Amino acid sequence: MSNASPPVLVRELKSLGAEASGRPFSAVLVVKKAALKTASNGNGFLSAELGDRTGSFSCTVFGDSPVFDALRAAGEGGVVRIEARIEYYQGRLSPRLQQVVALGEEELGVPGVIDNLVELAPEDPQALWAELEACIAALRHEELRVAVRGVFEEIGATFRWSPAAVAMHHAYRHGLLEHTVRMARACRALLPLYPEVDADLALAGILLHDTGKAIEYEGSLATRRSRRGILQGHVVLGYQLARKHGMKARLDADRLERLEHIILSHQGEPEWGAAVYAATPEAVFVSMIDNLDARMGMVQRALRQAAPGEEFSERLPGLNSALLTKPIPAPSAPPTPPPQPA
Repeated sequence: MSNASPPVLVRELKSLGAEASGRPFSAVLVVKKAALKTASNGNGFLSAELGDRTGSFSCTVFGDSPVFDALRAAGEGGVVRIEARIEYYQGRLSPRLQQVVALGEEELGVPGVIDNLVELAPEDPQALWAELEACIAALRHEELRVAVRGVFEEIGATFRWSPAAVAMHHAYRHGLLEHTVRMARACRALLPLYPEVDADLALAGILLHDTGKAIEYEGSLATRRSRRGILQGHVVLGYQLARKHGMKARLDADRLERLEHIILSHQGEPEWGAAVYAATPEAVFVSMIDNLDARMGMVQRALRQAAPGEEFSERLPGLNSALLTKPIPAPSAPPTPPPQPA
């Protein structure tokens, strides 16, 4: 592989389009997913997702492929250098892998390699964390403030770098912090419109609603669900954190129950992971803001990852549609008025 072409980024591959089918390329990528499945004929194959900071693609590797064992051995979270040819399947980039080599720690230490692999939140994480701490300090109810601060004292180090999802929204490093702070901003902007909503309880619910994800997810380069994440899920884990620190702070029973309900219901629908439907003004408010920021987070990420000249993104599962990524044309300048006679 010493004569391989220089590695390209996923965004560059997608910008070439289907017209480039058959073109060879080299890339250094993270194995984001690698699920072993069985075809109808009984043969095994890998359904894999490979990606870098600019995007990802899926591909299928059958058991008789020369790269099957290498990709399977690399596993989720592994980093591989691939040689492949551009192919498309059902309108999506799905390259045919020809060589796969797992990279070791020495190769990952080469300047720029990790930077190209790890997708980061677009906002500065230190500034986001300072804003979150200011939100905690702004809670006027003392026991509620103490309870929220207690949760972040327990999980803060992990919360600061965690993604907000494996694949759907804010699925990148510091994504959970970004999602939470942006929800807090939306909360403050919308509260004046809804005086029925208790401001402290709503803000506390937003700060804590996804804290269980700091336990649910693990992995430094590729996100996967932990044992507790699989067995309990972030809704239950977040409920446990809120209850533990609410009781420790001696938060009154009514407020604690309402805070717990926000966390248990914030996913909106049972099929989306909610334990119950939202049944208080604050829970409805938080659930709607969560849904808004999750969907707009998908939109913003698709726009950031759009290849130059691309009109539509690939289908976004959270929106059930492709996204029109082509920018709106800038308004034309108004005509220059003719000179007035002296």
